Amino acid sequence: MPLSLLLILMLLYSLFNSIRDSLLALSGIPFAVAGGILGLYVGGLNFSVSAAVGFISLFGVSAMDGILLMSYIRRDIEEGMGTEDAIIRASETRMRQIFMTGLSACIGLVPAAISTGIGSQVQQPLALVIVGGMLLSPICSLLSSRCWQDCGMPTIKGNRNA
Repeated sequence: MPLSLLLILMLLYSLFNSIRDSLLALSGIPFAVAGGILGLYVGGLNFSVSAAVGFISLFGVSAMDGILLMSYIRRDIEEGMGTEDAIIRASETRMRQIFMTGLSACIGLVPAAISTGIGSQVQQPLALVIVGGMLLSPICSLLSSRCWQDCGMPTIKGNRNA
């Protein structure tokens, strides 16, 4: 799993050309990991190979959400908006898309998460990790994005009318 995080960081660096923006895009991953661990705990399951695959997929989805937010923030700053306004606007405009992505993943994996038939020992950990992570990560990421990005991004005074 650390190798997958390193690969994601390298790809983000090639996208943003900034280690700061790359790390800010990855700032949602700790919330996804916490949600995945909570999902395993609630389900009474242990960490397994299929749970590790679930965590790796969570890393990708969390990174995608971070890329969406950072792209919108950078675009707004380039258009002359201040850092604070750009962060708030990006969080407001991307909230619906991020929540819908998480909700659709959760709805699709609920049958696998509650299954008890043949093969459920393999499906359940993966599904519970993804459902737990996709429920907790978007909420915590959007609520804390202002703090994370305000601490990591330079303050730019902009035109409020932009």
